[in-house]
Amino acid sequence: MPSITSAGIGSGLDIESLISKLVAVERTPINQLKTHTDGLKTQLSAYGKIQGSLAAMRDAAAKLTNPDSWSASLGNSSDAMAVTVTPGPSAPTGNVAVTVNRLASAQSVSSKVMVANQSVGQGSMTIELGKWSEAVDPDLPTFDPKAGSSAISIDFSSGTDQLAQARDKINAAKAGVVASIVTDNSGPRLVIRSSETGASNGFRISVVDTDGQNDSTGLSALAYDPGTAQAPMTRNQSAGNADVLLNGLRVDSESNTLKDSIDGMTINLLKASTTEINLSIGPDKDAIKKTINDFATAYNAVATLMADQTKYDTANKKGATLQGDSSIVGIQFEMRGLAGGTSNVGGKFSRFSEIGLDPSTGGVFKTDTGKLDAALGDLASLKTLFMGSDNSNSSNVGLAKQLQALADQALGFNGRITNRQSGLQKSIDNDGKSAERLETKVSLTEARLRARYTALDVQMGKLNGLSTYVTQQLNNMVK
Repeated sequence: MPSITSAGIGSGLDIESLISKLVAVERTPINQLKTHTDGLKTQLSAYGKIQGSLAAMRDAAAKLTNPDSWSASLGNSSDAMAVTVTPGPSAPTGNVAVTVNRLASAQSVSSKVMVANQSVGQGSMTIELGKWSEAVDPDLPTFDPKAGSSAISIDFSSGTDQLAQARDKINAAKAGVVASIVTDNSGPRLVIRSSETGASNGFRISVVDTDGQNDSTGLSALAYDPGTAQAPMTRNQSAGNADVLLNGLRVDSESNTLKDSIDGMTINLLKASTTEINLSIGPDKDAIKKTINDFATAYNAVATLMADQTKYDTANKKGATLQGDSSIVGIQFEMRGLAGGTSNVGGKFSRFSEIGLDPSTGGVFKTDTGKLDAALGDLASLKTLFMGSDNSNSSNVGLAKQLQALADQALGFNGRITNRQSGLQKSIDNDGKSAERLETKVSLTEARLRARYTALDVQMGKLNGLSTYVTQQLNNMVK
């Protein structure tokens, strides 16, 4: 008798189809469990979106509870080509009258016309920062070295003494000066300029020339020390301090940027002007308005998202992913309560609607720009509405603080969002374990069924063979 290689060959029955159908029935709980798990994953994804949106709303509310957001200042100048002002958080509100009699300047000297590819001379050059004084003799000024600075020496030897090499060596020495090659109508010249403005950042250049001469040839041509009458280089500009009047008070500054003259302000001097320039410092209402609008946008985003995730579609008779979810519905209810609620902290405003943030259908803000612009005229009351606090009652705070606290609680450890996400993830993990157990059970069941039906198939094959034999014998007897 031939061997049976597939269930059903011996008996002629479709045993493979029968086993598949029985196994499919056994897999029904697994399919149901997968559908349940997919639903949990969809809920977890929805919670993730709400978590991110709620965090964005919390951060936007936090900006309105930060004093720096309300102290932002804006500076204007009546002549921005001459003077500009940048106010800091501590800048006083008001006006400052500025007269720029003189800008701070850097010393600049230039050499005679030189040949670019020839030696400037050999020897050593010493550069020293300090202040020149011409009070005694303008022709032989005195030099007072700058405290804390050291004289820098630079050597020029054969092969490293061409004009461009001299420029590079001076710059590499970092002696407080900057060298450059400037070509005018007569030809290239070496120009040396103080790195910083101010009278104390002048400089003198002493030279020891290998030719032994103090003249205008060789390296000596790059000397500038009028105090010793060794000054072949020409002074194009003297080092000097800025001379400024601030509200009638004289200010002497080595820099054209005044950072400490008025607390909280940085005043930039751009050009001298005998005309009095008015600087006005006031609150940056545009920045504050943007922060409020950003908050409203963030609030609307999370409110809309929660509404979409919890709605019920009456037409299709189907609920959204989180329809009926108590955690989200609870947060949604509290947010709407605060958006339409009242602040008792004080000030002119007690509701969002009074400043142009009107709660509307769907629990979102509809912004009235006219109302908001008007409210910006009373920044003290506006600030109180958002971040005020009651010294006698720590729980009585501004509305932005309340919304921030609500979001912090929901998103924090053991918060409603966090706990629900943990619960969903745990259920998903449990479903996965159950699915593994059921898969094992189905595999065992399939193996058991296949063994039984294979044995049945063999017996049926034997019976079929016997039946055929008996039939043949009967037919032979009849003949």
